[in-house]
Amino acid sequence: MTADLNHTAVFASDKRASARFLAGILGLEVGAPFGPFIPVDTGNGVTLDFYESPDGAPVAPQHYAFLVPDEEFDTMIDRLKAADVTYYADPNHSEPHRINRLFGGRGAYFDDPDGHNMEIMTRPYARPA
Repeated sequence: MTADLNHTAVFASDKRASARFLAGILGLEVGAPFGPFIPVDTGNGVTLDFYESPDGAPVAPQHYAFLVPDEEFDTMIDRLKAADVTYYADPNHSEPHRINRLFGGRGAYFDDPDGHNMEIMTRPYARPA
């Protein structure tokens, strides 16, 4: 039996701005509103549904990692630079303006407008069997 992730809600203080930000960095499209959500389709059947808390509660930062094509990685880094967004080689954000080379690929971390720790990587993490 398998269970494929279909969608997840991403809490945001401004759902449209946050969806546009991430879609812009990743080179994706923002979808039409779906109920209270603004969707961004990641291309592998998973949708990130940006959502504003109805009570205006503060957004608790989460971590979202995206496996991206190696040939598009530099373009994404260029988009971060153009947006004046600092990227880091590590999840703790202690190595600014650097990338990592984990598992034979390249990766970087950056914050979205609400402080979600976003990650782009060109190779999936090796997991023990």
